Amino acid sequence: MKSETSVQQQSKHEQLGLTHHQVIDMYRYMRMARLYDERSLILQRAGKINFHVSGIGQETAQVAAAFALDREKDFFLPYYRDYGFVLAAGMTLKDLMLSVFAKAEDPNSGGRQMPGHFGSKRLRIVTGSSPVTTQVPHAVGFALAAKMQKKDFVSFVTFGEGSSNQGDFHEGCNFAGVHKLPVILMCENNQYAISVPVHKQLGGKVADRALGYGFPGIQVDGNDALEVYRVVKEARERAIRGEGPTLIEAMMYRLSPHSTSDNDMAYRTKEEVEENRKKDGVLKFKNYLIEHGIWTEEQEAELVAELTKEMKEATEYGDNAPFPKPEDTLLHVYAGDGEVKA
Repeated sequence: MKSETSVQQQSKHEQLGLTHHQVIDMYRYMRMARLYDERSLILQRAGKINFHVSGIGQETAQVAAAFALDREKDFFLPYYRDYGFVLAAGMTLKDLMLSVFAKAEDPNSGGRQMPGHFGSKRLRIVTGSSPVTTQVPHAVGFALAAKMQKKDFVSFVTFGEGSSNQGDFHEGCNFAGVHKLPVILMCENNQYAISVPVHKQLGGKVADRALGYGFPGIQVDGNDALEVYRVVKEARERAIRGEGPTLIEAMMYRLSPHSTSDNDMAYRTKEEVEENRKKDGVLKFKNYLIEHGIWTEEQEAELVAELTKEMKEATEYGDNAPFPKPEDTLLHVYAGDGEVKA
């Protein structure tokens, strides 16, 4: 048994049971997601792709949550900004590029869905729809299946704070609370529902809404990777013990426009964005690693070079891959063997 002094000497990630290698891996996924996001914005502005929904500013909480879950058992229902999450769950830059270029090899939908609509049976990432919040009742359904089949997995679902005002959110929470289902609901409160600021959306905390449904609600700093990790891990442990759902409200800030179709300067100022950029969780986590002697600027340069090369290769592959055939539109519409019928 470790003495109190030795525990105090440990860094926070070690106290949480994370190794140096694991937190470096967490940081790698954060930087990978940020690089993908920045590259996609450039590709859209260059006319190479049609559309991109950005998640810049939200990667820290996404990756931390993924590491707190069981990536071999749990089921995931991410929303359209969750690039950091799906990468940490096992998707690749090549997968994401095939999706954003809408190519036939796109593992999410074969080029049929909008970018950011993730799906992977292999990785237990459940296909999402464009209407916001529809993934919440689906996640509750997966949790119900876990309870009925007596299996030790949880479902994990994310959404924005604007989505927490939709009926699907409240219906999902009520059902999960009544039946004490193993579902974790994480609201990524990025302060804006497209152009509507949070003070015009909510009269209180999203986390407090859990009280009405009989389970815990926790608000956490979404820019603090280790706090998000701790809260999600504890929520998973509760769920596996049969204690029911947890609602987590991760506070963060969307640094980029809502999408490539959005002019965010029409509803907020550059000064506001720059002030929040100083709180960027990716930079905060990098500084944490450096302060604890497990990361250096030299390693940073090597990582950026490695990811840039990987990103270039993924971009070229996605750009050059074939589009779906027109007749493939008829596939997977009706029950059958997947073959086009004459």
